[in-house]
Amino acid sequence: MSVPVIEARGVRKRFGDHDVLRGIDLSVGTHEVVVLIGASGSGKSTLLKTMNLIEGIDDGQIFLSGEDITDPRVDADAVRARIGVVFQHFNLFPHLTVLDNVTLAAVRVHGMRKTEARAKARELLDTLGLGAKADEYPDRLSGGQQQRVAIVRAVLTQPEVLLLDEITSALDPQLVGEVLDLVRQLKQQGATIVMATHEMSFAREVADRIVFLEHGVVVEQGPPSQVFDAPQHAATAEFLARVQH
Repeated sequence: MSVPVIEARGVRKRFGDHDVLRGIDLSVGTHEVVVLIGASGSGKSTLLKTMNLIEGIDDGQIFLSGEDITDPRVDADAVRARIGVVFQHFNLFPHLTVLDNVTLAAVRVHGMRKTEARAKARELLDTLGLGAKADEYPDRLSGGQQQRVAIVRAVLTQPEVLLLDEITSALDPQLVGEVLDLVRQLKQQGATIVMATHEMSFAREVADRIVFLEHGVVVEQGPPSQVFDAPQHAATAEFLARVQH
């Protein structure tokens, strides 16, 4: 049995007197695309933030390629350098060109040579249909283009896992498709992805496994055909009835 790329064991997280994650177990294998679904407040975003050590946990452990990254002695920055993250707001630096935005962390955090980073970034941007935008500033790009740039930035350093948190929720509906197309491409290239989304049809198409969270608990998980077409739990069926029109 190969070691999971990322694994949560018994993860608990509390904000004040509110339990946001209540004993989450989740294991993600190499090249697997796991999609988290659930209502707002179900714990999807918090779980992704604990996996990237943005949020600490109150109990349990998180492992990255077999290493306990919740051990207090771990260098959090070194761990984060092995994980690619994209949130719903693109967080590009407005005063830097697309190319500089994409390469900044690779050079400063990962120690990649600037010439190598820029060559790699141009190649990636070309592949993903953004080559012509490399020397533009973010304010000249649509929201969809900016989010695609944020994804390129996250994958430039070939992270062990990519965490995507509601990456289309801040976009105009007509721009959602181009961002999801990019995630499809990354899946085809063999990326390991954990993704929270409200886009159910996309989740059905791209996920190897769907994980339904409710009130900080994994209620049900399985292949998309099972979870969407034959859910085992009433809570899952109720959620899907609300979100699938």
